[in-house]
Amino acid sequence: MANDIKIIEDLLTTEATWAVVGLSTSRHRAAYEVSAFLKDTLGHEIIPIHPRAEAVHGHEGYRTLADIPDGTTVDVVDFFVNSSKVGTLVDDAIEQHERLGIKALWLQLGVVDEDAAERARQAGLAVVMDTCPKIEWPRVAGRR
Repeated sequence: MANDIKIIEDLLTTEATWAVVGLSTSRHRAAYEVSAFLKDTLGHEIIPIHPRAEAVHGHEGYRTLADIPDGTTVDVVDFFVNSSKVGTLVDDAIEQHERLGIKALWLQLGVVDEDAAERARQAGLAVVMDTCPKIEWPRVAGRR
């Protein structure tokens, strides 16, 4: 699957709330650094999603997308998980997309599941797969 640069550009430049699946307080993990970039450089709100439900970057964490309270809007779900586990988590996002207002899924660099991506697209969600916002941002910024 080739990613659509227009979708990437829209996701990175439109103010949004990103639920970051796999985000914990472990500073050495890519999710920590990339979520800080999303928040501090791009101005997005973040919601940490991790089994320990830790607060990260000053934002309350939740164990799963289903634990996010009603009335909260999540525009993008960003997955920092192993490809072998992402399919089930994508299905969770599909299940929660109407309740939370989810519009897009971003599967990080190295996270690939074509079948899950197709299920998400069939549910009406935009999908970006196997890349990182920090990698894509210079390309997007250069087009502006």
